[in-house]
Amino acid sequence: MAAPDPVGDYIVVLKDGTNAASFVRNSLAGSQAISVDNIYSHALSGYSGKMTAEAAAALAKDPLVQWVQPDKTVSIAAQTLPTGINRIDAELSPTAAINGVDTRVNVDVAVIDTGIQLTHPELNVYTAGAKNCNDGTSANDGNGHGTHVAGTIGAIDNANGVVGVAPGARLWPVRVLNAGGSGTWAQVICGIDYVTANASQIEVANMSLGGSGTDDGNCGNNNADAMHKSICAAVAAGVTFVVAAGNNNTNSASFVPAAYDEVITVSALADFNGTPGGGGAATCYSDVDDTKANFSNYGADVDIIAPGVCIYSTWTGSSYNTISGTSMASPHVAGGAALWKATHPTATPAAVKSALQTAGTTNWNNVDDPDGIKEKLLNVATF
Repeated sequence: MAAPDPVGDYIVVLKDGTNAASFVRNSLAGSQAISVDNIYSHALSGYSGKMTAEAAAALAKDPLVQWVQPDKTVSIAAQTLPTGINRIDAELSPTAAINGVDTRVNVDVAVIDTGIQLTHPELNVYTAGAKNCNDGTSANDGNGHGTHVAGTIGAIDNANGVVGVAPGARLWPVRVLNAGGSGTWAQVICGIDYVTANASQIEVANMSLGGSGTDDGNCGNNNADAMHKSICAAVAAGVTFVVAAGNNNTNSASFVPAAYDEVITVSALADFNGTPGGGGAATCYSDVDDTKANFSNYGADVDIIAPGVCIYSTWTGSSYNTISGTSMASPHVAGGAALWKATHPTATPAAVKSALQTAGTTNWNNVDDPDGIKEKLLNVATF
């Protein structure tokens, strides 16, 4: 015995003026060959239903039927405005011009991290500027951390996925950490050295990494700190360095590069709804909305605070992920610095830091900040 014809989904368009409900009752739609799902009577006259290809062909011959077409699937095609981007008002920045149209910010940012997924469709990765200072031979990201940082800085404004603070910024992948997220000072210095060599092209560098150490106040010359000395040289060459304050809920004075005066050190804000005022329900992490993240380092070395809890951004595998840390706060500020440099190309790193602090707000709750210092919260609405 032959197998029955397969049943598929179809849309039936009736000729103008035909009463769809009556047609369904009185035509082939009333037979067992067809089941009706939806009846249309306003935008068009017709209906959708399940039927065999043979039944669809027969129905198409009815004088009241204009045509019969197979149904198709659709999916979401929308761009998410991450809560951190919303909280710092990046969507209001005239330079960022976030509107779903791919207009890219003309600026170069080095991501000194685990690398970046070189082929991520949401990132404008400058592969000619890729540098690997760790194991292997590629600057491609085997961890995800660097790709996440890169997305917060500059995910493309293309109506898909997510958008960054400085959409479409050219991202230089400088891989100093391996797939496990670790590296040595020597490897980090290799990355800083590379950025310094390209200081005529790179305006901003983000370092969402660090370890124990202190600032001697003399670019490492007094306490034999080669990383400090190298950062000082890079800053003197004109590169603005933005770094994470650290995630130990302790004073950042014992964490480098966060302790260095020459960089912009960023602590993390817990923000769950992208708006000021508190009251947002915790999502991926337990904390209080609009307060210092309970893991974030603090202290006089912190220059500015930015969202760093439950941040949604790009990830390896051309995908997306939500994670937390001062590592996520730092790239918000790096993106802000990139916006400022895009319109103030001659601004020194010190001037960039000053501009970010001047434009920041105090519209957050520092009740749980042990140092009692209410740092400015990043805001790029006027950048």
